[in-house]
Amino acid sequence: MSKYFKFKTPESLSQEAEKLGLDVRVTDDLSGLLAPITIGGRTVGNRMVIQPMEGCDCTSDGTPDELTYRRYQRFGAGGAKLIWGEAAAVVPEGRANTRQLVIDAQHVGGLTKLQTECRAAHRQAWNDDSDLLIGIQLTHSGRYSVPAPIIAQHDPVLDPRTIVDKTSKRTADDSTPLISDDQLDRLQDTYVSAASVAKQAGFDFIDLKQCHKYLLNELLAGKTRPGKYGGSYENRTRFIREVVAKIRDQVPGLLIGTRMNIFDGVPYNRGPDEGAGIPCTYNLPMLSTWGTREDAPEVADLSEPIRLVGDLAELGVSIFNLTLGNPYGNPHLLRPFEYAPPDAYQTPEHPLIGVDRHFRLTADVQSAHPGLAIVGSGYSWLQAWMFHAGAANIRDGRVSLVGVGRGALSHPDFGGYVAEGKSLDPKRTCRTFSDCTALMRAKNNALGQFATGCPPFDKAVYGPIYDEAMASK
Repeated sequence: MSKYFKFKTPESLSQEAEKLGLDVRVTDDLSGLLAPITIGGRTVGNRMVIQPMEGCDCTSDGTPDELTYRRYQRFGAGGAKLIWGEAAAVVPEGRANTRQLVIDAQHVGGLTKLQTECRAAHRQAWNDDSDLLIGIQLTHSGRYSVPAPIIAQHDPVLDPRTIVDKTSKRTADDSTPLISDDQLDRLQDTYVSAASVAKQAGFDFIDLKQCHKYLLNELLAGKTRPGKYGGSYENRTRFIREVVAKIRDQVPGLLIGTRMNIFDGVPYNRGPDEGAGIPCTYNLPMLSTWGTREDAPEVADLSEPIRLVGDLAELGVSIFNLTLGNPYGNPHLLRPFEYAPPDAYQTPEHPLIGVDRHFRLTADVQSAHPGLAIVGSGYSWLQAWMFHAGAANIRDGRVSLVGVGRGALSHPDFGGYVAEGKSLDPKRTCRTFSDCTALMRAKNNALGQFATGCPPFDKAVYGPIYDEAMASK
């Protein structure tokens, strides 16, 4: 039985938020979600977004496979008018798992099929795809790369958690080499090439992924990194600013977006109190985080994220997808949850506090840049009332579009339900059981990675995979 989510109406949710001193607003008028929005000169038919949800279901060489195509067909038919495609590694050694997409010239055929089938499914369901926007996320996983971490800066908190030798279990330390400035210079051109492949494959936009402590996010936080990519704000943002400028100039006609952290926070450990998460031990000032107070790193400092959003908008970035935290270090910041994955701590706070954090920080950025298209995150825990909250945030100018991540795996047709004035299907609405995350963390098979989806509510496909993954532990 749910410990936290007991809300029979959106009003009861709002009342609980008020008791907790939170600002989670709701409305029964969902019409704002159906209003079109212009992004980079393109009309997007509504304000609902499929967030970049990885299926870990590609072939071992990074080509989309049967379940990958199935997922995007379901996303395309679902009714959301902005489909923010998942992470595709710009180099094979930058993948976060052995079944992550790769985006380069050798993979253009599979990527073309992926977006083509997604778009065709939308046309079949909704007749018109002229107001549909489909993108793909360009990533380098940095310290979370497989088979070996690629580190942008030495982090006194994360280095002891970063295994550099799986045989000896040796972790990173000050002697572990960092990715060099020369390597980063060359990587810029790799990103440009990947953007060109995305355009060739027919995607409307690319996302330069700067979140969740992957490489570009770690560069933003690289205050102790030496050289031209570390230290000052200008140096730490050099990579993303130069890549955006190159893509704008060399791949004309392709819209540019970014999913970026605005608050890294501090990693957590499993605590003694029924496994509830507690902040790790750290020293002050904390110089390895982005959007985070150096003297109080459990508190956000949005001065640099707000500045970077403005700088990137001037360079031609058309859409920003805002998020928080690190899925390997503080997942409750990223995705407020009811039930923890098997390898994680229990939530250290009422999940509604995490929802409010997402909404509040995103509203601060949107307020600073009221003319920009900003996608908000953190909605799935609200279950049946996620769109009541999203519509209220749009109404009040706190966000431009509403993104749904985990909830899109179980209920990919949420956009159609909202468009047709129907309540979400309670038998398919995500309840944050974290089974999708448990599958993503399950590695003990021949491919080094189990495919992930929603075992409880897409049971025919993912139930057997989940059973196999749990039996393999």
